[in-house]
Amino acid sequence: MSLEAALLESRTLRDGLSERVDALDKVKILVLLPDGVHATTRMVADYYEVPLEAVKSHVKDHREELERGGYRVLAGQELREFKALSGIDPRTPWLGVFPRRAVLNVAMLLRDSPVARQVRSYLLDAEETTRPATRPRPGRSRRSSGRRRAAACRTCTGTSTSRSATTRPGRPGGAGSTGWSRSSRSGGVSPRPAGARARRSG
Repeated sequence: MSLEAALLESRTLRDGLSERVDALDKVKILVLLPDGVHATTRMVADYYEVPLEAVKSHVKDHREELERGGYRVLAGQELREFKALSGIDPRTPWLGVFPRRAVLNVAMLLRDSPVARQVRSYLLDAEETTRPATRPRPGRSRRSSGRRRAAACRTCTGTSTSRSATTRPGRPGGAGSTGWSRSSRSGGVSPRPAGARARRSG
């Protein structure tokens, strides 16, 4: 399955790209209401160059997903206030409005719109461009762990070497002398105290 086909089928993929609203104006200028934030269902249909019913059908089938993107239906007092700000026909009983995120979401649902296809293509190209910069390079973690293990081994070796070179208290040869440990390890005879040699001579 191609990435574009997967995008049409997978809500998870669509959610991951829903913030890239800049793709809309990269393909075509999106006309908005005078508030500069919302588009009506008719405006969305005109942008994607599809019949009005095509957009309404997706609103019906994917309403929860579109509402997460900001789509909502205005009615009552909220609609009256919106009409005053946006120049909507006063006789309109209710109004569905799409912010940019919801308009982009429609692009990832419309199969037969050439404009929607261009938007999807831009989204996927942008995703491919940014992915290598955020993905760690293969094998990096293994090399790092190998360097850490090598450093740990060098530390262990240095510790054991320093321990073998320390003096052992209570041995002949005097405190702080390393002569005893060297002669013991090499199989040599430890030196006798000077007093012992004098008594034997007498």
